[in-house]
Amino acid sequence: MAELLFYILLQEMFFSYQNYVKLWGMYKLCKKKFVRQDTIMKQPDSFLQKTPVVWIGALICCALWGSAFPCIKLGYEWMQIASGDTASQILYAGLRFTLAGILTILIGSVAQRRILFPTVSAMPRVLWLCMLQTVAQYLFFYIGLAHTTGVKASIIEGMNVFVAVLVAALLFHQEKLTFRKLLGCVIGFLGVVCVNLNGLSLDAPFRWNGEFFIFLSTVAYAFSSVYMKKYSKDHNPVMLSGYQFLLGGIIMSVCGLLTRGRLHSFSGRSIAMLFWLATVSAVAYSIWSILLKYNPVSKVAVFGFMNPVFGFLLSSILLNEDTTISFITIGSLILVCAGIFIVNKPAKTTTQ
Repeated sequence: MAELLFYILLQEMFFSYQNYVKLWGMYKLCKKKFVRQDTIMKQPDSFLQKTPVVWIGALICCALWGSAFPCIKLGYEWMQIASGDTASQILYAGLRFTLAGILTILIGSVAQRRILFPTVSAMPRVLWLCMLQTVAQYLFFYIGLAHTTGVKASIIEGMNVFVAVLVAALLFHQEKLTFRKLLGCVIGFLGVVCVNLNGLSLDAPFRWNGEFFIFLSTVAYAFSSVYMKKYSKDHNPVMLSGYQFLLGGIIMSVCGLLTRGRLHSFSGRSIAMLFWLATVSAVAYSIWSILLKYNPVSKVAVFGFMNPVFGFLLSSILLNEDTTISFITIGSLILVCAGIFIVNKPAKTTTQ
């Protein structure tokens, strides 16, 4: 009887050991699988957070946006839109952003191998983004630009980095507001002022529908950047970009038509320029929104100081404007680059 009980005990111990080995093996397999999945999930974050990736991506966006300044002037000329015809300019912008929305959705759908559709929960966010990023920003900008000088408008537009950093840090608490970030913004802004003045003066009266509207344009842009980062946590940023462009472009087109805006000359080169400007918006803002999703707003927004620099350089090339690359221009570029470097420089960590 004792031998039988001993035999049963050994058998139970053996089967218990086998079960233990099986369970341990299953645990190790699951752990390895989850770790691998976590690593895969973290790869996009870590890759898009690397400083060289942020610099290259953001500078591509700024170069594209910088090319928009001279290309818009050429587009106005080829479409026979007068410099003071704000309604036609708004209609032109509406068509541009409608096409940009279609292109963005197509590019995103090909990349995702499925048609991008906004969910029911995403629609109010798309509407809010389009009202900030496309409608408010550009309506205020075009109306304001008609009542102020280009120099003053460019300098005020340079304040959008300050506003974006302050909104992200103080209102939405998405990041900390540090002395280093403020210093970098100040230095970059000085570079924008220098490249725009370059011997010119600001002797012009302040107008509420001029300089103040330009400032409201920068505020709309800053809030759109912060909201894009916030909404990208739950939704595809390319989808958000595409549909906010599409909806905003339609709204602006309607506004332009209602205010008697007209486009008179559709030629091969004018249509090609319109498509190029739409591509600029589609590609640049899609990359920008993806960078905002994975990085602090200040780290990305500070590159906005490069927009007028690229605009200045490309305008002198494409428009043959009487602008020379002077010491002031070089100094402005150095200031802007220094500001970007200071904001993006990693904070020192102390080890104990």
